[in-house]
Amino acid sequence: MTSHDVVGRCRRIFATRKVGHAGTLDPMATGVLVIGIERATKILGLLTATSKSYAATIRLGRSTSTDDAEGEVLQTVSAAHVTDEQIASEIAGLCGDISQVPSAVSAIKVGGRRAYELARQGHDVALQARPVRVDRFDVLAARRGGDGVVDLDVEVDCSSGTYIRALARDLGDALGVGGHLTSLRRTRVGRFGLDQACSLDELAQHPQLSLSLDDACLLMFPAATSPPGRPRPPPTAGPSRRPVSTAYTPPPTPTGG
Repeated sequence: MTSHDVVGRCRRIFATRKVGHAGTLDPMATGVLVIGIERATKILGLLTATSKSYAATIRLGRSTSTDDAEGEVLQTVSAAHVTDEQIASEIAGLCGDISQVPSAVSAIKVGGRRAYELARQGHDVALQARPVRVDRFDVLAARRGGDGVVDLDVEVDCSSGTYIRALARDLGDALGVGGHLTSLRRTRVGRFGLDQACSLDELAQHPQLSLSLDDACLLMFPAATSPPGRPRPPPTAGPSRRPVSTAYTPPPTPTGG
């Protein structure tokens, strides 16, 4: 399911065309996709630029054409010799302020067209590196397979515009064995996390599960307390009953491999 598919379903649920989202999720990804309904679409631009968190699995020892599991395998190199210390060292080099080349199958526009559209038509897509920030890149577990691959379960906190697929690719390249993403789950967008989210089926059955615009704004912009003796500024807008929802697509049933 694509982010556009989620928007389409929310349009049917809330019977309005004024629906948008705050940052595309890859079709293979699951997790938080913040949806704005009617007036709430006006605040989505503020959310697009916020930091995000992800849980992912990186496979070392395989390079693919899309930097994820949906692409064609381009190269296979045994990663059995790669040590945990080497992995930690190369991950450290991918943290902080870095320059990252997005995946060729990203949604970035090149000459007015999406890069992934050009790539699927056989065109060579050369995207420019751009600055991003990785605040946390933690390995939670490492599993070594008999076929020479190493699967890393990781968590990443990063700036908007960071591609986790590109981190997987660059980590594999730095280790000399290649790498790609096998699973991706977005766990947070700004202050919106999985604990505020509901599935699309839940949202269809109980639309009131979504957040009101007031509640969403309070979550995004916590109220500041005024110093003693200084009056609080008057509110700038009345309450709104139109919702903002945080919806996510449920993770697929594991198939192994």
